[in-house]
Amino acid sequence: MQLFNSRKTEYKSKISAIATDEKVKLRIVVPRSLSCSAARLAIQKDSEDTVYYGMFWAGMCGEDNEYWELHFSADTAGLYFYHFELDTPWGVSYIKNTGKGCGNLTSDGGDFQQTVYDKNFKTPDFLKGGIIYQIFPDRFFNSGAPKKNVRESRVMRKWGEEPFWEESQMNGIWNNDYFGGDLKGIEQKLDYIESLGVTCIYLNPIFEANSNHRYDTADYEKTDPLLGTETDLKSLCKKAKEKGISIILDGVFSHTGCDSKYFNMYGNYNSVGAYNSVSSPYFQWYKFTNYPNDYKSWWGIKLLPEIVEENESYREFICGENGVLRKWLRCGISGWRLDVADELPDIFLDELRTAVKAENENAVIIGEVWEDATNKFAYGKRRKYLLGDELDSVMNYPFANAVLNFVRFGAADTFIDSVMSIIENYPPCVLNVLMNHIGTHDTERAITRLAGENSEGHGRHWQHMHNYLAKDDYKRGVSMLKMASLIQYTLPGVPSVYYGDEVGMQGMKDPFNRACFPWDNIDGDLLKWYKRLGEMRKGCKVFREGEFLPVFAERGAVAYERVSADNRVLVAINNSEETTDIPVGRQWDNSYNFFEKTSSNGYIRLGSREYTLLIK
Repeated sequence: MQLFNSRKTEYKSKISAIATDEKVKLRIVVPRSLSCSAARLAIQKDSEDTVYYGMFWAGMCGEDNEYWELHFSADTAGLYFYHFELDTPWGVSYIKNTGKGCGNLTSDGGDFQQTVYDKNFKTPDFLKGGIIYQIFPDRFFNSGAPKKNVRESRVMRKWGEEPFWEESQMNGIWNNDYFGGDLKGIEQKLDYIESLGVTCIYLNPIFEANSNHRYDTADYEKTDPLLGTETDLKSLCKKAKEKGISIILDGVFSHTGCDSKYFNMYGNYNSVGAYNSVSSPYFQWYKFTNYPNDYKSWWGIKLLPEIVEENESYREFICGENGVLRKWLRCGISGWRLDVADELPDIFLDELRTAVKAENENAVIIGEVWEDATNKFAYGKRRKYLLGDELDSVMNYPFANAVLNFVRFGAADTFIDSVMSIIENYPPCVLNVLMNHIGTHDTERAITRLAGENSEGHGRHWQHMHNYLAKDDYKRGVSMLKMASLIQYTLPGVPSVYYGDEVGMQGMKDPFNRACFPWDNIDGDLLKWYKRLGEMRKGCKVFREGEFLPVFAERGAVAYERVSADNRVLVAINNSEETTDIPVGRQWDNSYNFFEKTSSNGYIRLGSREYTLLIK
């Protein structure tokens, strides 16, 4: 018998964050041999003093243990850290966190975390139960439409060629090769995107910029001429909406390009930029240390001068009634993904949320945060991204790492622990709209990370030499990607597919992971798999808001359920070398199965690398 487990309802009535004024019941099991005369909850709101709450004796647990319990609630949002203290004849004993939700008698363990969010916090419904498709616009599809007002310095490439990766190819200008993918091209491929079950398209930056990735914004109020016009974006949003697909844009607000109308280092814009004059209307936006050539830049990259987001005129420009955020929402987009959200201060994020929700209360705000977003430190303090005043969701890197590491290495217990840690800390309304990717423009392609060599510590030449898998490795990678995507599509949140992963695109890190979509070289078997996963999500309401319940986790095998009032789904995976009988309970006998393997007498027998999905 455990003394406490924050991930089991017999000890904690809610395995999640709670809303302000919402009660959670906490129960501990105390051995009678301790002769406990009093028990209390010791709880500390982040950076405040510890407060103690007495617990009451609640009866016997068998012959050798007893229950002590209480109900806790908080009227202000924040992080609360807690443990339990027991008065015994031998002094005070402590029940502290020894990992994986377990509370044991120790004075050396840590505290448990209880997230409390604003009870008025709501997240948009349109993402729930759906699928996100991420597109790097230059590399998805070229409509063939003529491109106007494009700088001659841009190097146009033939579709399907390898992106430039070494300095000698670039003529001193990095990220200057383009393949001509555009907004009209995306619109022309909406039928294909719809066939995947996609309900939301996330576009990497589309504003005018002077690199192919466009994270060096040159003009927030214009689309890049190579991608098309504002009219093209409106048309894409309209046609996508007709298919039940929303569009969200990438907002890069922590820095601009040095080659922009706001900084204007090279004089390419008809404006007085901050680099040109201290009298520039944009001068106060930047952090000069020795004007004009010494200034703070993003991660020391001089091409990307940092913005002072606290600056009032900048906040008005981005968040004002006629600012950048609301301008593009009025064009038909359904929200924003915020680049490096953890580098944006609270004052900016607060105003950003106010602006977005004032324009469209159902628009979504997704932040790029690579860690657990509930307890992240940035700007020298604990951040409040998910308490109700800032973000709706984040890019779920903890889930991505959990999925990929499990499929590659097979540690079932570690996988469940990683998933439960996020479920325990995040508000349920956030959990249901998390952006669950397993590959993005910032990481290796999913199939490459699963079946390829580790690129860490290796430069671009090495990555170029190891960019494609051998035939047998690719075959193994497809099998691993199917397993990973099955998990990705069935965890809480919204699966996000990086364009081309569904047809077997390979690639190491930038720029190898940003190649052209291979329209004439598609892995049809893998594409069929992803379409079936899309059908499965569309047909099961449980994936909108269903609870996650671990069932089994030993060695390389896991099983878990998703449960709602209308549906119940069980996923079982054997990622080991041995045939495994997974106990799931007789209630799963005679259930509908997606992948042939069924439950018999309460067990599912899976061979090595086999999996199944059952539905009730």
